[in-house]
Amino acid sequence: MPEISRFLGIVIAMFYSDHAPPHFHARYGEHEVTVRIDDGAVDGRLPRRALALLLEWYALHREELRDNWERARSRKPLQKIEPLE
Repeated sequence: MPEISRFLGIVIAMFYSDHAPPHFHARYGEHEVTVRIDDGAVDGRLPRRALALLLEWYALHREELRDNWERARSRKPLQKIEPLE
């Protein structure tokens, strides 16, 4: 699973052969969610604070996530995305 960002214990990744709709994966400890890039819909559960931080990061980097999704579809290397600070 290609990691594209990591911050505050949250690991963000995207798979090259993943299914539509465009989304990314986030892990925090034993918790995992997927987040749709187009609308921010979350599937899965994270602790409330981790989820709030993840959605804040998502709002800042939505275009970069879209670009990485297209790169993954074209089998190009994914670009790292700045962590939340």
